[in-house]
Amino acid sequence: MVQKTRGFITILTGLYSFQDCVHFLAAIRKFHQEPIIILIDSVPKLLYPLLKAFKNVTLKPAPANENTVLASRQAKLALYAASDFEKTIYLDSDICLLSNINDVFEYLDEYDFLLTEDVQPFISKATNLLRGNQQDLLPNVLPILQSVGLPLQEDSVQYNGGFIAFRKTEITQNFFDEFQQNFEIVKNNQDKLLLKDQGAFASAIASVHPKMKILPPTYNYLSKWQDAYNIQEKIKVLHCTYPYRPQYAKNVTRSLYTRIFDRFAKVFLPNQVTNPWRTK
Repeated sequence: MVQKTRGFITILTGLYSFQDCVHFLAAIRKFHQEPIIILIDSVPKLLYPLLKAFKNVTLKPAPANENTVLASRQAKLALYAASDFEKTIYLDSDICLLSNINDVFEYLDEYDFLLTEDVQPFISKATNLLRGNQQDLLPNVLPILQSVGLPLQEDSVQYNGGFIAFRKTEITQNFFDEFQQNFEIVKNNQDKLLLKDQGAFASAIASVHPKMKILPPTYNYLSKWQDAYNIQEKIKVLHCTYPYRPQYAKNVTRSLYTRIFDRFAKVFLPNQVTNPWRTK
């Protein structure tokens, strides 16, 4: 049941992203007061107050899995069901807002989805979804994806799932149902595919055809790939992709609380760079 008009949602599965999430919350609260839902798993409950220190934060259990990367993928499939809002902005927890994004909520009056394209938007070139040598795989990307049953075509687009804005509609619910079914295909073909959600997401878009607005990269600026951009507008959403962490955006998230937290984080939290699940 939709309880509130609009809000944010993110995912925290495991301690490797805990420090990211604290800075994520600090950045949201600098520009927005809407409620925030965190889908959480594999985090000791004694640490929950560090997240609840930011007002109007709700913690909901994410689908549990020993593999924290798989758990985060499964949580993304559950976004529609987990959201309490008519209008929802999902952001990865390694994102730092650099301004308010009220316009995104306003666009959802008209559109089912607001998305940003990946740095490499062409599915036919998406070697990042496949296991093996990327150079060798390049001519066969689309045939491999199609061979496992994903309904993708030459003109299919890869979107970056770190930013997804959606509203509660029947079409959106159908999309998430298709997203889940296609991700099962990805899971069942791990000999060929990496455990990523972009292929399943693009397949659901191709099947459902929701009413979408594609936002410019200023709404999902991946710092790791900054040399790939040629933009003049102000960046609104900084996606501090691994291994570039959002806690480095001190001018946005710095406070007495985050400064003290960061000192303890160096000692008590595992390093994101050493997350063993990233190599599996």
